Amino acid sequence: MRILLGAASSGFGPVAKLTAVSRALAPHHRTFAGATVAAQFATRNADAFDDIIDTEAGPGVLDRALAGSDHVVAVMDADLVFRAFAAGRPVMFVDSLFAFWRLPSGAAHIVEACRQVRRDGPGSLERHLGGLSPHERKYAGHVLADVSAVQNFPGVRERVEEARRLGVERMHITGSIVDEPAIAEGAATPHEPVDLLLGLGGFKNFLLDYEHHNEYLHLFARWVPDLLADWPRFERVLVAGGGYADNRQRTVTAGARSAQLRCLPHRAFVRALASARHCLLTPGLTAIHEATLLQRLPMALPEQHYGHIVNLRSLHGTVFEQTAARFADLIDGYHVPDHDYKGTTAIIAQVGRLLEDAAAYRRFRRGMNERIEAFLALGPRHVSSGVGQLRALFDGPAFTELLAQVFRAPAGTELAR
Repeated sequence: MRILLGAASSGFGPVAKLTAVSRALAPHHRTFAGATVAAQFATRNADAFDDIIDTEAGPGVLDRALAGSDHVVAVMDADLVFRAFAAGRPVMFVDSLFAFWRLPSGAAHIVEACRQVRRDGPGSLERHLGGLSPHERKYAGHVLADVSAVQNFPGVRERVEEARRLGVERMHITGSIVDEPAIAEGAATPHEPVDLLLGLGGFKNFLLDYEHHNEYLHLFARWVPDLLADWPRFERVLVAGGGYADNRQRTVTAGARSAQLRCLPHRAFVRALASARHCLLTPGLTAIHEATLLQRLPMALPEQHYGHIVNLRSLHGTVFEQTAARFADLIDGYHVPDHDYKGTTAIIAQVGRLLEDAAAYRRFRRGMNERIEAFLALGPRHVSSGVGQLRALFDGPAFTELLAQVFRAPAGTELAR
């Protein structure tokens, strides 16, 4: 069976999930199709795919890839769902942020618009769905997909129940969507541990980029040497993230202590996460799921974008949320609008202000030290409780079982439902 796989090019979360899906689909022929940060991640983890197609290589590339496929799997990429629908290819839509999407026009309106598309045919996609917001288009992707898989998180069950009441029947809640063999390998394989792992994720979305709107990366470039100076116990530090790919990797030293800033292949990152003595991660869901499955409780680093704020808010009351470092506690006068784009824009501006004000930076540095000190003081009971809280919130049927059910049918037949 020829399976085309694509993911939203927004950080490493979607494409990391896609890579896990692809590994679970061997020995089917698996072709990745995508651009920018998703394509870069796929290339760094090329052993998970049989072919890799950069959709920015020229016009018609994606259309030809769709024409040559039997099935499509889209992770967080609603536009790929629409393209697959238009091409007459069965498609599975995978989403880890189902509860996050804002629906100003309401779920019922979107479901009805998708019914109109099914009645009127693929040529009506733009007419019926063109006015939807980016978040609403994600929801529409679930309605149009042949199979929808949503990773469990607070708020997901309620939204799935609402969708089912509206007649969306092909939606499945699952547990963690991760590279399960990588988790098992990371837990079992000895690895020389670093004293501290800082995981910054892919750092690239609709606004953030490595070369512009990159104030967060500039902040860490300034703070990591101070971290080494302030914490002699951290002799070996690894800062992992997409911002350090290619020629952007470097090493920072302070006496005999050092911090390596690197972009690792995903399975190397999982091994580092499993073995690091302490880990601090931006609050993106994929890395949090991976950490908890490895029985690790990370400390949350300050948010890169508005979605990170929502993630922490949704995990209110957990040890993970209570020990998090937030810019609201580290920057005076910090205010972020309750909106994906506007909120992320405000975070960029606030971090830029932090970089320009020496007194504000000193407050940030002092506050981070206080948060790290409190986190390191957690005893085994609190750590175990924190991991258990997250695992309970993330629990659900195994995604790999759903995947096996969906792709049990031979090529050319309808997806299993």
